[in-house]
Amino acid sequence: MNGAQLIVKAAVASGIEYCFANPGTTEIPLVAAMASAPALKPVLSLFEGVCTGAADGYGRVAGKPAMTLTHLGPGFANGIANLHNARRANTPIVNVIGDHASWHVNYDPPLASDIQALAGSVSKWVRTSRTASGVGEDFQEAVRAAWQANGQIASLILPMDLQANTVQHEKAFTALQAPVRRFAGDRIEAVAQALREGRRLVFIVGDHGLSVAGLEAAGRLAQLPGVRLFAETFPRMSYRGGGLPDLDRLPYFPEVAIEILDQYDAVVCAGVPEPISYFGYEGIASRLAERDRLLCLAEVGDDVAGALTALADALEAPAYVPTPTGIELPPSEATLTPQSVGQVLAASLPDDCIVSVEGGTCGYPFFTASAHAARHRVLTNTGGAIGQGIPVGFGAAMAEPGNKVFCLQSDGSAQYTIQTLWSIAREQLPVVILIAANHRYAILQNELRRFGMTELGPEALSLTVLDRPRIDWKALAKGYGLPASTVHTNGELHRALANAKADGGPCLIEMAL
Repeated sequence: MNGAQLIVKAAVASGIEYCFANPGTTEIPLVAAMASAPALKPVLSLFEGVCTGAADGYGRVAGKPAMTLTHLGPGFANGIANLHNARRANTPIVNVIGDHASWHVNYDPPLASDIQALAGSVSKWVRTSRTASGVGEDFQEAVRAAWQANGQIASLILPMDLQANTVQHEKAFTALQAPVRRFAGDRIEAVAQALREGRRLVFIVGDHGLSVAGLEAAGRLAQLPGVRLFAETFPRMSYRGGGLPDLDRLPYFPEVAIEILDQYDAVVCAGVPEPISYFGYEGIASRLAERDRLLCLAEVGDDVAGALTALADALEAPAYVPTPTGIELPPSEATLTPQSVGQVLAASLPDDCIVSVEGGTCGYPFFTASAHAARHRVLTNTGGAIGQGIPVGFGAAMAEPGNKVFCLQSDGSAQYTIQTLWSIAREQLPVVILIAANHRYAILQNELRRFGMTELGPEALSLTVLDRPRIDWKALAKGYGLPASTVHTNGELHRALANAKADGGPCLIEMAL
């Protein structure tokens, strides 16, 4: 047995199912080892940002880490943006980064770089293996570091010679257990007492609080006087529909969020960090609520659903009555709008499917409409680095083989990791990619208007429009091996979604807005 085979053995023992990989020369021994170990399935992608985004989507849905394999510092750097998003989502991920042979790296070969520094920018745990016999233990330590209740990213740097070197004594690895979530009873009592004293409280709920149990408890609390609840602006995973309470997301723009939060005596954080404005704007506070107005019911990684339930029990909140489902479709012959896209997609969702949302054009209207859809889960862009929507959907589909996944995706951000189409086609996953094709960076145009630019001239437009030339989405999809169609009306979109569900394979739908 060599070091690479020892890594594979440790991965299988640790419960790792998939290795999302874009390997190179320094990872060849590990590629050879995976080829003879079917229990660890390698999944090839054409770009490292697809690997890391897929590991994020997998981890959010499966609740345990996947493994990524990237090539030296430059390869890992290509995946950092989606690792940033995964870090903000508290997703457990184990990165293995191949390095030059330990006896070669000191010569400063062309691909040498400070991998430790690159990995440290997005990882809570970083280690470079030093002996071939120790690489398996190093890998299991990485899994332990990542697989926390508040999941983390762990990165193991693996020199090529340690992968290839013979290991004299095989080591037995023990299976790892999922982390246990807990909550603090004194925090429950502090929030309950604030309500008994007549204080008006607004809750921001995230993490495990947006599970079915958490939302049902939130529905009970919402019936109490002086209480209002929001989901965090960009949830890692939120259950929606199927009669669950509608926890709308806290508004994105800070002045709107501050105006809402200021109406209450205190802001209760339930599985979210301190609420901070996404960007800094002159004259607007960075903190959406002053620290002396914050109460913590549960931290990220706690049993947030259990804490919400315990609070509802302590206050003898009434039982939650499920809301009715059903969405009225917009006129079939009318042209698509962001609002109608949200309605048609929400009405078309099968039970227990997954929706990966990236982009504000159709994302917010869909989230609103989805409250009355069939039961489903929504994944959003937690860290703001664009190019995560389709890879996250890809990883989610790998976590639940056979389940339908919809990627509601803006056209500009889709181009960052467009190579994901190839991986989805290769794996023949039931993923439907919906491209909101307005051929512009709408968020940038909105920010220019907020900055005071009332009319967008040619120079501003040249940096915010995507129509010279227009992207040919059907041709792109065909080139990557996916069937595709373009729809212009609500009726056409409804029929395209019905066909996609009936077909069961992957496809791309361009929505002309």
